[in-house]
Amino acid sequence: MAGIVPKLELDRPDPSLVNDDIRPVALADRHWSVLAMASLWVGMVVCVPTYMLAGGLIDQGMSWGQAVLTVMLGNLVVLVPMILNGHPGTKYGVPFPVLARASFGVFGAHVPSLARALVACGWFGIQTWVGGAAVFQLIDVMASADLAALADLPVLGINAVELACFLGFWALQVVIIHRGVESIRLLESAAAPFLIAMGLALLVWAYVKADGFGPMLSAPSQFDAGGPREGEFWSVFFPSLTAMVGFWATLSLNIPDFTRYAKSQRDQVLGQAIGLPATMTLFAFISVAVTSATTVIFGEAVWDPTVLLGKMGGGVSVVLSLLALTVATLSTNIAANVVSPANAMINVNPRKISFRLGGYVTAGLGVVIFPWKLLESTDGYIFTWLVGYSALLGPIGGILITDYFLVRRTRLDLEGLYRLDGPYRYKGGFNPAALIALVVAVLPNVPGFIHAAGFVDAVAPIWDQLYSYAWFVGFLVGGGLYWVLMRAQPLADQADQGGQREESETT
Repeated sequence: MAGIVPKLELDRPDPSLVNDDIRPVALADRHWSVLAMASLWVGMVVCVPTYMLAGGLIDQGMSWGQAVLTVMLGNLVVLVPMILNGHPGTKYGVPFPVLARASFGVFGAHVPSLARALVACGWFGIQTWVGGAAVFQLIDVMASADLAALADLPVLGINAVELACFLGFWALQVVIIHRGVESIRLLESAAAPFLIAMGLALLVWAYVKADGFGPMLSAPSQFDAGGPREGEFWSVFFPSLTAMVGFWATLSLNIPDFTRYAKSQRDQVLGQAIGLPATMTLFAFISVAVTSATTVIFGEAVWDPTVLLGKMGGGVSVVLSLLALTVATLSTNIAANVVSPANAMINVNPRKISFRLGGYVTAGLGVVIFPWKLLESTDGYIFTWLVGYSALLGPIGGILITDYFLVRRTRLDLEGLYRLDGPYRYKGGFNPAALIALVVAVLPNVPGFIHAAGFVDAVAPIWDQLYSYAWFVGFLVGGGLYWVLMRAQPLADQADQGGQREESETT
């Protein structure tokens, strides 16, 4: 298999840096084909936050064509670092936290891996809220009650039934975490087709209710001449494009967690290229088409599918759709937002932290962020949450890709990744070049973030403009500065030490 290192056994790993969860995957255990990689992406893409992301662009004033194009462009952009960072996962069989040791150091790797883990905890909370909201709507439909009219609880801002549904859905996921990630594999593969079917059913319903695709998609862009936001398109487009990239910025870092199981580079590249942009674009069209139709049907844009299903009234079809939505959200959340942070926490102390404990910590942090407050408006969801964390993860992606492809030319010392006294010890286990590049790359986006988050009333316009390109600015500055700093210091001989094994790749 081209691109695979034949020998992946570790001879002298340090016990504090390895356990069965993060050691290299043996060739015999790699079963993921093109279809498997594409199916992984279909299972993760087809979820409520994806639907809400595209619909939120309509709510911001875009036409359906502008919204779909923005989603497609963002996913084509993020596909590039996704494939590049997936390369070492397939070549060496290592997960993201271990790969990060090469550029950040055996201890410094905790910085990017835990940063990514905290974002995943936020996503776990958001998905849990979405699943709980589906349960809430299901109870409301079946009981024919106006549960949304109940008084909100102090501080929380949601009513008691909403809180109970959220915590109930959360508890169900904790049970699955306790049973282990293997228990949700069949559930995930079965749930994705149900959610696709629900999306297509919504499209058919919108077509009928809005009297065809003409009325459904005829809503003009608010940025057109004479529109309420004339001349403001680019000021919305670029932050939205950054948000589209930021949506999968988490997976673009820890994609080695999955590509380490791929049979070959061809399988991981084609699988991702087929599964990510195509599915996102299709689901974006369904979202914006249905959201556009709601402006005709209800007189307002309804971009949250759980709210939309509640507005559709009762009936078996609505109940089945809400059930499918609940199951799909459950399976997607466990796969996308528990495996990677659990690996990051295992990396902190492999001898004491298991997947189960890492999953418990993820679930706990997902509650305390109050995810419903992030989703109160499209501004909070897109411009604060998505763009905000892309400002942090963009520099990490730039550093990883620069280190692997430009500094080391895809050659790593596999044994050294699992040794405290190896070539990736740097200065006490930390690589100053990576840490300096990370901090410097994040700084330009800080003023824009604190303004977008509402901590300050105003900043100089230049900071808001930079923040609109947060992921791109961080990626280029972080990667570029890291390359300069590494060129300025002698590179250890790890490329030669670790690269000998790959010179005899098999096909």
